[in-house]
Amino acid sequence: MSIETVEITILDKVYRIQSPANEQETLKKAAVYLDEKMREIRNASRSLESDRVAVLAALNICHELFERNQQADTAQKIGQALQILTTKIDKALAN
Repeated sequence: MSIETVEITILDKVYRIQSPANEQETLKKAAVYLDEKMREIRNASRSLESDRVAVLAALNICHELFERNQQADTAQKIGQALQILTTKIDKALAN
């Protein structure tokens, strides 16, 4: 697996990051997403310093991740419950 340097831009700053070649597109998409989140926060409050904008963006992204994971867990639990109910219904109908 080859490691290459990829350039990403976040809040008008260019960062050069080494990344496996097969992960560069995902890294670029993540950088665009982070840049968008940071710009939203910066535009909402121009008085915030860049490091504070970065922390708030990271916190918002983590919150989104936790919400999605919780929704996925809930969907999985519902799927398991439906499987149990289907099995019980199938057994009841078979009798």
